[in-house]
Amino acid sequence: MILAVLDLIGLAIALYLSVVELSGGVPVCGPIHGCEEVARSEYSRIGGIPVAVFGVVLSLVLLTLAVALWRTDLYALLLTHYGLSLAGVLFEGYFLYLQVFVIGAVCIWCTTYGLSLILRFVIALIVWARGSPQGVTDSSPKGQELYADHP
Repeated sequence: MILAVLDLIGLAIALYLSVVELSGGVPVCGPIHGCEEVARSEYSRIGGIPVAVFGVVLSLVLLTLAVALWRTDLYALLLTHYGLSLAGVLFEGYFLYLQVFVIGAVCIWCTTYGLSLILRFVIALIVWARGSPQGVTDSSPKGQELYADHP
């Protein structure tokens, strides 16, 4: 359930950034002043699409996976969530590098989204590292044999 909550937080941040950027504005960061520079940089878009829109898509997919995992206990959903979270963390690391060393400004909204991704990744990693928890089933035929003894 915690994954779904973190996915909702990430989705809310990415939606805010997407709406602001698609409407031609810049995110409000208060006294920190960095969001404006990042939003106006050439790195805030990929193929003309705001990076935040990709965050919305990723967060929606992760939320769907988290809810499906919660409802079905399929271990493959956890692994997919973990893999996509890892991809998001890698991109966020690159984007943070760009903010600090290339753009020279840090967007607090982007950083908060990145932290939510790191938390999602770490939680999925912890659950994955513990192995398939009791009651969570592997959808592969081999996995079904492994968990055949469980009710």
